[in-house]
Amino acid sequence: MSCCAPGTESALEMARSSLPSVEEIRLSSRALGNGLSQIDFSVPGVYCGTCITSLEAALKAVPAVERARVNLSTRRVSVVWREKEGFDPQDLARAIVNTGYGCHLFSPDEEHSDALLKQLIRAVAVSGFAATNIMLLSVSVWSGADASTRDLFHWISALIAAPALIYAGRFFYQSAWSVLRHGRTNMDVPIAIGITMSYGSSLWETIHHGEHAYFDATASLLFFLLIGRALDHMMRDRARSAISGLARLNPRGATVILPDGSREYRLVDDLKVGDRIALAAGERVPVDGVVLFGASDLDRSIVNGESTPHPVKAGDAVQGGTLNLTGALTLEARAEARNSFLAEVVRLMEAAEGGRARYRRIADRAAQFYSPAVHLLAITAFFSWGLYDGDWKHAMLVAIAVLIITCPCALGLAVPVVQVVAAGRLFRNGIMVKDGSAMERLAEIDSIAFDKTGTLTLGRPRLVETQGATEKTRAIAAGLAAASRHPLSLALYEAIGGGRSFEEVREIPGAGVEAVSSEGVFRLGSRSFACNGDVVELKNAALSEVVLSLNGRFMAAFRFEDSLRPGAEQAVASLKAKGLRLAVLSGDRAAVVRALAERLGLARAEAELSPADKARFCAEATGAGCKLLMVGDGINDAPALAAAHVSMAPATAADVGRQAADFVFMHDGLEAVPFAIDMSRRAGRLIRENFVLAIGYNVIAVPIALLGYATPLIAAVAMSTSSMIVVANALRLNAFGLAERRKNAATAAPLQPQRQPRLAA
Repeated sequence: MSCCAPGTESALEMARSSLPSVEEIRLSSRALGNGLSQIDFSVPGVYCGTCITSLEAALKAVPAVERARVNLSTRRVSVVWREKEGFDPQDLARAIVNTGYGCHLFSPDEEHSDALLKQLIRAVAVSGFAATNIMLLSVSVWSGADASTRDLFHWISALIAAPALIYAGRFFYQSAWSVLRHGRTNMDVPIAIGITMSYGSSLWETIHHGEHAYFDATASLLFFLLIGRALDHMMRDRARSAISGLARLNPRGATVILPDGSREYRLVDDLKVGDRIALAAGERVPVDGVVLFGASDLDRSIVNGESTPHPVKAGDAVQGGTLNLTGALTLEARAEARNSFLAEVVRLMEAAEGGRARYRRIADRAAQFYSPAVHLLAITAFFSWGLYDGDWKHAMLVAIAVLIITCPCALGLAVPVVQVVAAGRLFRNGIMVKDGSAMERLAEIDSIAFDKTGTLTLGRPRLVETQGATEKTRAIAAGLAAASRHPLSLALYEAIGGGRSFEEVREIPGAGVEAVSSEGVFRLGSRSFACNGDVVELKNAALSEVVLSLNGRFMAAFRFEDSLRPGAEQAVASLKAKGLRLAVLSGDRAAVVRALAERLGLARAEAELSPADKARFCAEATGAGCKLLMVGDGINDAPALAAAHVSMAPATAADVGRQAADFVFMHDGLEAVPFAIDMSRRAGRLIRENFVLAIGYNVIAVPIALLGYATPLIAAVAMSTSSMIVVANALRLNAFGLAERRKNAATAAPLQPQRQPRLAA
């Protein structure tokens, strides 16, 4: 199977015979309104900009199709079509298959194997082994071996090169064949022609006892080209798992209460509007609904990103994917799974990732001009030399030299080798990057939006203020807090330490903790719960409060604030010095967000935002021409992380947040953000330098080959030299920020485990 297409007629016929049925397509499609529907196909063979252009053009040629978009990172094709009388939805799949690509219906939790990367690595090893051994044999030939020894070594070289050409070169042959048979071209076409002609002319020389054979050039050419492709694939393949990770948050099913009172377990896709659902503590809400009976605390971090549990009671709405923490609930379903909150977040991420997949690298955009130019040069050289001196063998060698010397090894390595070196430098400084193009995008940013809880702050409440607290009230409060898993109770117990023990303690979900003693009833929780409905507005609205009472009478108050992330103030100051526009986006209360923004000197603060609001903010910023970096950590930040121009998350982020982000930093400090920006900008400069080197090489080398001064072997050596120069230039990144790295290694502490509330199943 090709990395780009089936590659053979039998494979293509097999793909046509396994098309999804009309019924399967209609069941998997999603109605968008106004007569429009959307369907997603998985196309594993997509790997480059030419693939994207070909697929989108073929689908847009189908009369009913309104738009088509290819997501390179997830190998997904999203098609929006208008329902028309007589339209066959299978035409969508046929359009993909007729372009030369296999396809099937896309599933968000589809597992993406890394078989292609393993194949590329094996091909690199095979071509490297062949190139090394042929080069050793060539040294003997160059040293003046006699004719019989030379012929023997040429035949051995031919036998070594042949399987390497077939096995390692299949990526280029199958890709070239798949586009040529459909009347198109790509960068693999001149590569396939060059290595074939190089081997063919060398074999002809060997058969006729010629002095010059270029098997070493053929194997070396394959080796360097495959290194570039493997590096590029490694960087692109890291951006696939965010949506599948988010989809796994949805429970498999739920317990439905039937009209006769019996209970039945149903898969989540089988839940209908109006179903009554029994939800135990520790289970996730399967679909959007409303609470009929019971009270509990919900972990709504997927909705607003805040770690503080949200109390719910009868009549309150709940969102699918949120986690029930403390009490049993009975819900009534108000939406099916595909229309619930979690499904909407998945769709937001799909749309955002689809938009980001349209980012084009310079090397990909150059493909449409490169191949015709190389073909024209080689043909011109062949006929010009043949007509000039009548030596068509020499003309053929010149044409081969032109094809080899212009092979885009340096151009292909210009981007991925810098990205790999930069990714290594970032990793040594505690920053992981999963998408190579993210560094290109990070170097372009002019604005940054920070989430609050878990990003600018650590999401760890800290006791900062007390009222009426004595040694006695502290001991009582600590004893009550020990019986609760609420984040504020955990913080209170950690701040005070051991306390008074109670025999009878119970937690009231959504309210607080209550203990009965000989003195009366002690309560610890919200002021309204502890003091029987009494409500007092805090002077500092940015603080959270826990009140201790006895028989409804106030005893003490304990107030908390979130801990600022280490290095946040320094990082913000550094970013402002770079001329970047900064903002904070949060689902928290407006007073809390404003207080934090004022403390850090952030000009813009947006509060009480939903995941869709954050994603919309990022999309609108992009629409206004801003290059926005989104830094967030919560599940609710995932759509915004995917929608932004580039994104970053701390290692303490939710799994989905880490998967959706382009960068993940491993240390508590926020200094990782300005360091990653500086490194990416430096990498961007080196990439541009590499393009200049690669283009400059061709400007010098191509005329030499056209004038007949370069044999195929010299052409291969020149091509390899240009690649090594590009690699050496990329290695200069290892010296960037060396002093800062040593300082950070001495001072920065890795993230430490901490006692946290049980917020996840």
